Amino acid sequence: MSSLPRRVKSEAKALTSEDDELPSFLNSSSESEEEEEEWEPKSKIAKRPRLPKKNEAKTKKVAAPRSAVARKKVKKAAIKEEMDVSLPIPPAEVNRMQLLEPKEEDVGTKPKTLNQKPEVPKKMEINSFQGKKVKSLENDEEPSTSVPVVGNQVKHEKSEEDFAFDEPPFKKIKSTTCPEGKPVKNLGGNKVKEEFEMNWDIVQALSEITNVESWVCANLIRLFQEENTIPFIARYRKELINNLEADALREVQQTLEELRTVAKKTHTMIQKLKKEGKLSGCLLTALLNCRTLEELDHVSAPYKTGSKGTKAQRAKQLGLEPAALCLLQNPMELNLFSYIRPHTKGLSTIQEVEAGVQHILADIFAKDKDTLDFIRKLCQQRYICIQSALAKVSSKSGNEKDIDKFQLYHEFSCNIKNIQHHQILAINRGENLKILTVKVNIPDGVKNEFCWWCVNERWRPKQFLKPELMRILRNSVEDAYKRLIYPLLCREFRSKLTSDAEKESVMMFGRNLRQLLLTSPVRGRTLMGVDPGYKHGCKLAIISPTSQILHTDVIYLHSGQGFREAEKIKRLLLQYNCSTVVIGNGTACRETEAYFADLIMKKYFAPLDVVYCIVSEAGASIYSVSPEASKEMPDLDPNLRSAVSIARRVQDPLAELVKIEPKHIGVGMYQHDVSQTLLKATLDSVVEECVSFVGVDINICSEILLRHIAGLNANRAKNIIEWREKNGPFINREQLKEVKGLGPKSFQQCAGFIRFNQEYIKTFCSSKKAELGSHALLTKAGAQGKKKSKPTPCASRQPNPLDQTCIHPESYSIAMRFLSFIGGNANDIGKSDMQQKVNAVIQKEGLEGTAKKLNTTVHTLQLIIDGLTQPEGFDIRTDFDKPDFKRSIVCFEDLSVGTVLTGKVENATPFGVFVDIGVGKAGLIPVRNITEAKLSKVKKRRSLGLGPGERVEVKVLNVDIPRLRITLDLIRVL
Repeated sequence: MSSLPRRVKSEAKALTSEDDELPSFLNSSSESEEEEEEWEPKSKIAKRPRLPKKNEAKTKKVAAPRSAVARKKVKKAAIKEEMDVSLPIPPAEVNRMQLLEPKEEDVGTKPKTLNQKPEVPKKMEINSFQGKKVKSLENDEEPSTSVPVVGNQVKHEKSEEDFAFDEPPFKKIKSTTCPEGKPVKNLGGNKVKEEFEMNWDIVQALSEITNVESWVCANLIRLFQEENTIPFIARYRKELINNLEADALREVQQTLEELRTVAKKTHTMIQKLKKEGKLSGCLLTALLNCRTLEELDHVSAPYKTGSKGTKAQRAKQLGLEPAALCLLQNPMELNLFSYIRPHTKGLSTIQEVEAGVQHILADIFAKDKDTLDFIRKLCQQRYICIQSALAKVSSKSGNEKDIDKFQLYHEFSCNIKNIQHHQILAINRGENLKILTVKVNIPDGVKNEFCWWCVNERWRPKQFLKPELMRILRNSVEDAYKRLIYPLLCREFRSKLTSDAEKESVMMFGRNLRQLLLTSPVRGRTLMGVDPGYKHGCKLAIISPTSQILHTDVIYLHSGQGFREAEKIKRLLLQYNCSTVVIGNGTACRETEAYFADLIMKKYFAPLDVVYCIVSEAGASIYSVSPEASKEMPDLDPNLRSAVSIARRVQDPLAELVKIEPKHIGVGMYQHDVSQTLLKATLDSVVEECVSFVGVDINICSEILLRHIAGLNANRAKNIIEWREKNGPFINREQLKEVKGLGPKSFQQCAGFIRFNQEYIKTFCSSKKAELGSHALLTKAGAQGKKKSKPTPCASRQPNPLDQTCIHPESYSIAMRFLSFIGGNANDIGKSDMQQKVNAVIQKEGLEGTAKKLNTTVHTLQLIIDGLTQPEGFDIRTDFDKPDFKRSIVCFEDLSVGTVLTGKVENATPFGVFVDIGVGKAGLIPVRNITEAKLSKVKKRRSLGLGPGERVEVKVLNVDIPRLRITLDLIRVL
């Protein structure tokens, strides 16, 4: 197995170095021993070693086998034989992807069961647990990740809106029957070889944590290893992932990275302990059993460099370990008085000897896997609650305003199974600000039952115990629970709650961002963007329907010159025939809105019927001073650039918002409290997904937009733009292979998301034809004397009608077979004739029957049908909401209980939805008021939730003027 993909590597590195972002309760050591005096271990502990470089080098080789020879082979063979299908089909299929071919030896072999664990060798050969180099590259060349389709076993396709654009998808619950036939059997077993082997199987662990079938997890691990992007997998590898959506894929990817981080850190710790001579057989097994960083920290804490040593270690240094083991194994022969050394501290009295034995036993109990499993299972069955209270220090000296913010949590208690994600984040924030104190309350019944089980079941002595030894055993169990196990459980519970809450917060931010990026563009209008302000005036920018800047200006509406400036605004609107004003929602927004609403009500701009809308200006000021903005609008003042950005956000939200770092768009919850690495990775992935699924026209799109296409990055986007400037427009997708730095893998990832406007290309080609004809002889004569560096076949200069669709080049041969099957023509793509022919054939043969005849899968065929029938210039964003255009205004004071208003969703959180109802302060619809009956029946939804941009009709339930809070009830979604 190859090592992590490059992008994942860098993210994983960042994740591991994020100790500073961990909540305070994770940074505590696993034992609270502040009261003890300093103790120096006898042997000096060596510095933390690094992993051997040998293995690093080896894994790099396997990870990226991109030698010059490999490249040549790929160019000659792999590119020529374009891959048609995303899933291998019965033997007749020739053009299969190498990734998906089942190996001969795998077919018919019994799959390994998931429960099999790698054997831990009796002798401790640590090298056997290190990441090993794969013996041959066979696995890299042909990993088996799919399954032949047998008969009609392919699952029926649901309605083919395959984009994960609404709410989070319901995860696929693991089931005994696999919808894709028998995929597990043909995966060459669900065993995936990892760089760092553990005592648990990564596929099974991933399946249990994410609740996704194990065969899908095995496929995803292989797909991610081969550097496939989430948009590519979600659209073109559906049959391998059981039709999972982008959000679920991201969750699996993040969980996979977390598990690999644990495995990597575990093996680093094993190497370190081996070098220091502290590694025992029990410790090795305990380390290799760890599944989380908390477990690893608990097991390895006593052995960390710089630790002053635990009570158990000190007792062992004094030679009391044989006595402790003897108490469990052979208590009849134990004589504690023989261990007394009057002049040795820690052994001078019988009480000190007993205490030392007790500490060693407590340490053994607290590190035992069965013991920890029992207490965890016990806790799952009992009522464990998390409690928060106002901290005594903050109540005396704290800021009154801050303390009031956490009023709900001053006396708060909730079962950890029922607590909401936003409550956890709020409690953590209060604790970090030292306003709240937090504790996990585990009932005494748990302790009593645990102690009884330990003494009478798990650690029951093999022989009769004298009363004084039984007392030591009982005290050891209680000490283990109170000093070691209880703090570990508290850390585990809080860590799990925090981790889940952070993930939910990040996922919610991602969903809101997606909804915002996919706001329907307002095309064909001239727009006036207004960036409001008081002292420095309101900045204006008028842009054409093609986003060209027509005029910029500054007007002073709020300094007594309003009437004079109205003339200027009217003149500009009439001059450029502009009837739509876009106002940013920053400082002076309410006053500016009132100003325009008043003029519109008086019909001041007649004969123009002017409307206005409010748009979020989050990130506009940051963008206006960025290098991208300077490059795009070099002659404009930064203040005026923000007005241009505000107008363009309505004209094409996606193209404008990708220029801004996603976290500055501000549609999240507790975004500053969560892991910034996880947040950035998720938001970047959402942007890539949106840009890819919408698609870009390669000949007119900006470099910034190109960067976010799956498979491309800043360098490749720059090279594409340079190629376009040097050679003129791209004629077809094949020409992308001529761009420097765009290899077969990058081409495979990005090709399906890049579009070509056929009308533009036809016009360009016809104008070039005459030019080429007249210079043909001259070119021929010149070519004899010059040596061409890279011959370009004529075929690559021919436009391909399929390039305007979402069909991937690997499926072009199937698309052409399908066209001849229905008697269609590639030039009729998107026309009503094509729709009729496709419908007639599908009605007659059925989707599965047609797929079988074409030797392909239902998912691939459905994608081809969509590509052929969608009208030219189809945009998935047309199903999403447009901005809410208005002509009048409502004030906060005008609101009364029972008032019915329309508004636009501004932000969504787990506890409710904030709606902009045009009064300057967003109202909240509590989550209990959002029911299925009130949601739109037209819109396909995957959960009960609203996202930014959706228009709703609401009723005012409560207005709290002092706290500026409005509570709303949802009537319906418009």
